[in-house]
Amino acid sequence: MDLPRSRAVAPALEVLDEIGSTNAELATRADPDEFTVLVTTNQTTGRGRLDRRWVAPAGTSLAVSVLLPRPAAAGLGWVPLLTGLAMRRAVASLVPGPVALKWPNDVHVGGRKISGILAELVPGGVVVGAGLNLTMTLDQLPTPTATSLTLEGADPSELADRALAAYLLELRSLATQLSTDAPALRAAVADGCDTLGRQVRVELPGGDELRGTAIRMDELGRLVVLTTGGEAVVAAGDITHLRLDDTGVR
Repeated sequence: MDLPRSRAVAPALEVLDEIGSTNAELATRADPDEFTVLVTTNQTTGRGRLDRRWVAPAGTSLAVSVLLPRPAAAGLGWVPLLTGLAMRRAVASLVPGPVALKWPNDVHVGGRKISGILAELVPGGVVVGAGLNLTMTLDQLPTPTATSLTLEGADPSELADRALAAYLLELRSLATQLSTDAPALRAAVADGCDTLGRQVRVELPGGDELRGTAIRMDELGRLVVLTTGGEAVVAAGDITHLRLDDTGVR
């Protein structure tokens, strides 16, 4: 996989033919001051949130991990969100359909998931991993609610390189903005987040569930949901977008 555009954006980039997990490997060897990047189109033991497996046929998806300097505590919750915004912008440059960020770390095209983000703390930094479906066919998709760039109309030529270069360019810019102009970054994330203003069901890590309207993100990047009992602050959870009649989801 030749990635000339991507190396211009991130000189400290290593392309691997195959690896178990780009996040796990990068956490053991990278310098957070170098914007170090590991990327592959064949990740064999990829993980998503809550230790869920991220699996795709070899060559059909992009797995990329970047080590960022660890921000101040108030900025930690914004790292997966700014990563999602970077991916949203990258995908939007490649496909004609509507692209949105679903809190906290999924990117959707037309309501279907095309990318997921996993951020993990390591000594001195934060590893942010992203999986992006490139050329998966309908038969290869892991769920009926997923999609890929080519299914959404992207030109398949040099697609991995173009997608990676666009993503890294946006990520580098937004990561810098987190430390230089956090209010503007937060506003940009909110503007791109399709969850805000929607009726949602939240499955909390402990097994509890709440329903209400996602009204904003607080200063730590947590989702604030207006329920019948008042405002609830969600730091982590699985979000389902509900239709207005509450009979279906997206």
